[in-house]
Amino acid sequence: MNPTIRTQRPDERAAVREVITKAFHRTVVADLYEALCDAPAGAAGLSFVAEHDGQLVGHVMLTRSWLDAPHRLVEVLVLSPLSVVPEHQRRGVGARLVAHARRRAERAGAPLLFLEGSPDYYGRLGFRTASRLGFTAPSVRIPDPAFQVVMLPAYEPWMTGALVYAEQFWAFDCVGPGRSTN
Repeated sequence: MNPTIRTQRPDERAAVREVITKAFHRTVVADLYEALCDAPAGAAGLSFVAEHDGQLVGHVMLTRSWLDAPHRLVEVLVLSPLSVVPEHQRRGVGARLVAHARRRAERAGAPLLFLEGSPDYYGRLGFRTASRLGFTAPSVRIPDPAFQVVMLPAYEPWMTGALVYAEQFWAFDCVGPGRSTN
């Protein structure tokens, strides 16, 4: 299977919501997605879909957040949510969405891309345990191995500190195990 990865169109919000709900078997992550779309955190316009045979089978969003670095706040991106409908999982769709999102984050000039997720899965995609690189998770509920980052070309060595999630992650309690959006 080789789906097309492309920027989400404005008229696809309902279809993306359906993909997210199917992937997570609950609506809270879809509610988070919609809130992010409507908020300044989602204003980066970095929302992408995987399409196969005219159907959306996956989605990924890059959300604006901040790094509380020693010198100043630094705008960074968080890869969340990432969703693939169950019947298309384990076929490389998620990896292709992550790779596409990472390239778009680089082109957008983001210095860092963070996420919460499986170190086995995301480690294969270039992410590393963030705490080992000088970053502090935004919540004590996030297990250390799950808090991950990839440094992008705009990264500078002074950019260390605590990740500060966009408010919507807190409003929908999508932080930590069992609540993670990846």
